[in-house]
Amino acid sequence: MSISAKDVKSLRDKTGAGMMDCKKALKESGGDMDKAIEFLRKKGQKVSEKRADREADQGLVLSRISDDATKAVMIEINCETDFVARNEDFQNQAEKFLDVAFENEIATVSELLQEEVDGMTIEKHLESMIGKIGEKIEINKVVFVKTDGGLVDYIHPGNQLGVLVEFEDQVEDDQIGKNVAMQIAAMNPLAVVRDNVDASVVEKELEIAKDQLINEGKPKEIAEKAAKGKLRRFYEERVLLEQKYVKDNAISVKEYLEQNDAPLVRSFHRLQLGES
Repeated sequence: MSISAKDVKSLRDKTGAGMMDCKKALKESGGDMDKAIEFLRKKGQKVSEKRADREADQGLVLSRISDDATKAVMIEINCETDFVARNEDFQNQAEKFLDVAFENEIATVSELLQEEVDGMTIEKHLESMIGKIGEKIEINKVVFVKTDGGLVDYIHPGNQLGVLVEFEDQVEDDQIGKNVAMQIAAMNPLAVVRDNVDASVVEKELEIAKDQLINEGKPKEIAEKAAKGKLRRFYEERVLLEQKYVKDNAISVKEYLEQNDAPLVRSFHRLQLGES
C-alpha cells in the first residue's frame, strides 16, 4: 500500500523516530497510526534488549526540593554518550521524570517506571527514547526524602554528581548548607557518624592496618593496638562529621556547624554517574 508523506511526517512528529523508520512502521501496520506507534515502541524495546550489555555511564543527575525544604527527590538517568546527555530533548524528558518522582513521592526506580507522563508510562518513554536515539538509556537511581528537619541539595556543574543532605533542623544560612553538601561531593564520606559505618568495612580496615604493621616488623600484640590508632585516622577521612572541613582544615565538619550554630547532619545521599 502507498504511505503518504503527510502520514510519515505526522508519525515522526508524534514519536520523534526517523523518517525511514516511520515509513516502515506505517507499512508494517497497514497505515494504522496507533499500530505504527506500537511498532516503533516494540522496535525501541528490541534496541534496548540488543544494547543491554552496553555501558550507560553518561547522563544526568537532577534534584528538586520543596520550597519549605522538607521534601526532595534526586534521580540519575543514564545514557552512553555525553552528546546525548547534552541533548535538549533528553534533558527535558529527564526533568519530566524528576517532576513525577517529586509529585508522587517515588522512592524506587521500579515505582517510577510505572508512573505515567503524557499518557504513557515512563518505562515506555524510555523504550521510545532508545528507539529514537539508538543508545542504552535507563533510570539508574531514585532518592526521595521527607523530613521534619531541613534539606539541602547540590548539583555539581555538569550534572554528573549530586548531593542531598538532611539536617536535624532547618538550615537558616543557605551557604552553610551548600558548603556541607559540597564537602560530601568532594570528600565522598561513607557515613555521617562512625557508628553508621558498616561493621564489615571497619573489620576490613582493622585487618589491613594490622597486617601492614606486622609486615613492618611490629609484634602482633602491638600491631593490634596500633591498628586502632590507624582506624581513628580512617574515621577522620571517611566519616562526615569527623572529616576536616575542606575550607578550613583546622576544624572538623562538626565543629564548623557548631561554630555557626547550624544543625548537625542526620543523613545524606550522593549520586555520581557510573557509580554502583
